[in-house]
Amino acid sequence: MFSGKKIVVVMPAYNAAKTLRRTYDEVMAQGIVDRIILVDDASKDDTASIAGTLDSIYMHVHPENRGYGGNQKTCYRLALEEGADVVIMLHPDYQYTPALIPAMASMIASGLYPCVLGSRILGGYALKGGMPWWKYVSNRVLTLAENLLLGAKLSEYHTGYRAFSGELLKQLPLHENSDDFVFDNQMLAQILWFGHTIAEVSCPTKYFPEASSINFRRSLRYGFGCLWTGLVFRLCQTGLLRSRRFPR
Repeated sequence: MFSGKKIVVVMPAYNAAKTLRRTYDEVMAQGIVDRIILVDDASKDDTASIAGTLDSIYMHVHPENRGYGGNQKTCYRLALEEGADVVIMLHPDYQYTPALIPAMASMIASGLYPCVLGSRILGGYALKGGMPWWKYVSNRVLTLAENLLLGAKLSEYHTGYRAFSGELLKQLPLHENSDDFVFDNQMLAQILWFGHTIAEVSCPTKYFPEASSINFRRSLRYGFGCLWTGLVFRLCQTGLLRSRRFPR
């Protein structure tokens, strides 16, 4: 609990056996998390077995892989069923520090913001943490284009560390979004579509072999998906297009 608010951490997991326990230990060390919900997306390693040995974790296993976006849809649905006031999405690959959970949760629980992102770009942590240069350049170019299309001023749209109010999650038509990686971008676009402000905090990150990452081909597809999301957003905004993802 934090200020009387129920704090739930959701972990979309896929082959996270090597890093799950470290991530879990640091999450619980923050002292404010009421429940961890881990959704295992048909991992091929021992992710589910390890999660089953950890206290305070509710585990849900997809019988077949549904994709990163499909995993998050399950995460948020289960968190709302749990009665979460604040939902923090954190990858169990130990790339992002759980030490920011109290700060992010307080920004939501206080009512200041409905959404907070842990940004790798603020403070220069992306390159310091080992982000490949081509991913950093792509991140900056794509973020510039998205800010222009969505009319925002975010430092990045591609972080896997996010906090939301439960009320915000109830408002978003997440079921209309992709089951793939572009879900992340579509979700932020929807938050902006409904007129909400997105806050950011500087977040140290680590890049190492066990940290999850997508290859160049999937990164390229993700990038074009983000640009398409921004274009549809702008066309819906001007009334030239209708989309169930961005309802009037």
